[in-house]
Amino acid sequence: MAPQQDAGAGAEAELPEYAGHYRLESHLGSGGMGVVHLARSTSGMQLAVKVVHAEFARDPEFRGRFRQEVGAARRVSGAFTAPVVDADPEAERPWMATLFIPGPTLADQVKRNGPMDPAQLRRLMAGLAEALRDIHRVGVVHRDLKPSNVLLADDGPKVIDFGISRPKDSELRTETGKLIGTPPFMAPEQFRRPREVGPAADIFALGSVLVHAATGRGPFDSDSPYVVAYQVVHDEPDLTGVPGNLAPLVVRCLAKEPEDRPTPDELMRELRSVAASYDTQAFIPAQRAGAGGTLPKPEPDPELDPDLGREPGAARGPRGGEKQAGKPPGRRRGRLLALGAGAVGLAAVVALASVQLLGGVEPTPEHESPRTASAAFAGWAAAPAPTKGTPHCSYGAGKVLCAQTGLVFALDPLDGRLLWRHPVDTSRVDGPPTVAGGLVHPSSGQGRRPKALDPATGKARWQQNMTASSRPATAGGMLLFTGADGTVTGVDGASGDTKWSRALPGHQAPFFVSFAGDPLAYTTTTSDDDSSTRVTAVDPATGDVRWDARLTGALELIGTSDGSAFFASIEGIYSDTKAVVRYSPTDRTSRRVALPLPLLQTHGTVHGDVVYLVGGDGALVAVDMEARRQLWALETSLVRTSSPVTDGRHVYVTAPDGRLLAVDARDGRLLGQTPTRLGANSDRVAANLPEPVFADGHVYASAPDGTVFAVDGRDPAAW
Repeated sequence: MAPQQDAGAGAEAELPEYAGHYRLESHLGSGGMGVVHLARSTSGMQLAVKVVHAEFARDPEFRGRFRQEVGAARRVSGAFTAPVVDADPEAERPWMATLFIPGPTLADQVKRNGPMDPAQLRRLMAGLAEALRDIHRVGVVHRDLKPSNVLLADDGPKVIDFGISRPKDSELRTETGKLIGTPPFMAPEQFRRPREVGPAADIFALGSVLVHAATGRGPFDSDSPYVVAYQVVHDEPDLTGVPGNLAPLVVRCLAKEPEDRPTPDELMRELRSVAASYDTQAFIPAQRAGAGGTLPKPEPDPELDPDLGREPGAARGPRGGEKQAGKPPGRRRGRLLALGAGAVGLAAVVALASVQLLGGVEPTPEHESPRTASAAFAGWAAAPAPTKGTPHCSYGAGKVLCAQTGLVFALDPLDGRLLWRHPVDTSRVDGPPTVAGGLVHPSSGQGRRPKALDPATGKARWQQNMTASSRPATAGGMLLFTGADGTVTGVDGASGDTKWSRALPGHQAPFFVSFAGDPLAYTTTTSDDDSSTRVTAVDPATGDVRWDARLTGALELIGTSDGSAFFASIEGIYSDTKAVVRYSPTDRTSRRVALPLPLLQTHGTVHGDVVYLVGGDGALVAVDMEARRQLWALETSLVRTSSPVTDGRHVYVTAPDGRLLAVDARDGRLLGQTPTRLGANSDRVAANLPEPVFADGHVYASAPDGTVFAVDGRDPAAW
């Protein structure tokens, strides 16, 4: 391919053919900082690659700002942003590659099709507010939110270009140097106090962007950037043409003082009161909506509209098997995310009577109906305690066992019927209940005394006097607690008796995990310089070490299969997963398989010799350790999910908006997803997302609105 020409690049007419190992195919656009190309990775994935102009590549100060931009973009990649795939700020021509998002910019959309209608404006404002919340929560201020930095994708608006200094974008200069931003969309403080610009400046820009989308012009309009700057600081905005129900929100966004503007969370709450249904589903630009350019009217979502009733109960299916797993505390951060395909509603939902929260244990009467398996499991949904946050659930003792703030409860897996509930002294949920020794064990965290409950009634059977420094691992009928001094104690799950207590050499504060079908418990400790990881496998019944190994690199245990342990190999300041490692303790050999592209914020699971990884950069990948290659990769736009769960046929993950997604485990195709279930507290982000539970063909998941629901895992397309 011949080098491409760019007449607007001035001295640099000849553009490179490659950026890193990405082949540049066509010219998408250019700006004051550089040129953006459509490119492809070696696997065929489409990317948007920004290559810095040569003149700025020679400026050390600019290189530093570009490094800062890359770091900011990596941190904020989310549902309403373009995920960063790769970057090289140190290259001769620095570049950054993000996932290519088809769709026009807001500027192009308004120019070609005119102002948006009120429904489109509400969805645009909701998407931008959510994007700014995610951006601000990781400590980043955009400073240049404007219509040309908003892409209108099918699944919602995407914000691009984070924290960018654009030397040629403005004729203005300040006493502190180059102006950061574009005058018609800048906040007053960006002109008055440019060194003190904070998150509220992005809210002001959001208000200006909404006015542009509603009217085709800005709230402050002039051909001269100096006149615009004066208007922004001193004049009232012109909101002529802004829909009346949105105008008060826009006025608040355009307040002269930062402290008078709403936060993104407040905007999202206000938007829910503006619209009867808070629509975060697909945003379809007008030119894509058909010959007439008319947007389809969104259907009301019964999970988001409290006035819509629930449907009757569903058919029943067979009971499932039991799964045990402990999960270590998360070491990485994530944020709200979304996948832009229209969700299909559940076939039926079960209505529940209202319940008294945090009362005594109240077992329900034994279910009288016959337990016959049905060829089609229509599913169910239940919300015993919707005000207590997202439930964290597991499957054990023939029940769906869930924990919420201050509460543990059990549901019938066949119809979602509430069987019992038990109050617990918890201000937060550390994980789902587990089953050991035939009893239910609420997730007891730091400073809380462990107890065991009868799985049939929810009544307490025993309670320990000891306190733990972290939640226990459950393995082989035992509970493993780590004390504040690092001592590990094994407690019999059935009786509550202490069976053993000892320190574990090489691990200062061991935290154990276990995996379904594996009788051992595992702990890992990485060296201070990340050069090695010590892995120890313990017999939970006795505390004896079954094997111990020191492996090369910083490794995180993903799972075990057929006696081997599988790890994600972590490298770099962003904790990228760059390879998967399988270790066989029998012959003490390791196998390492490199990933074609690194993954961020990785979670994983293992089925046979295949490892499934979901990353914070929107990728879900499958790696065959026996074949030593990546089988497939799916770019989902989900930059924060639960850990994946698989039955070998499908891979399941949950998203922060309450959706359950299913992907074909063989080829990585998205097969189905459930509706969003945000609830009243959709502006809150859970510290950790509960993973779905698979049992006997059924998948059980939970959502922020307090719902626990079940679907047929055999037919995700029907969700």
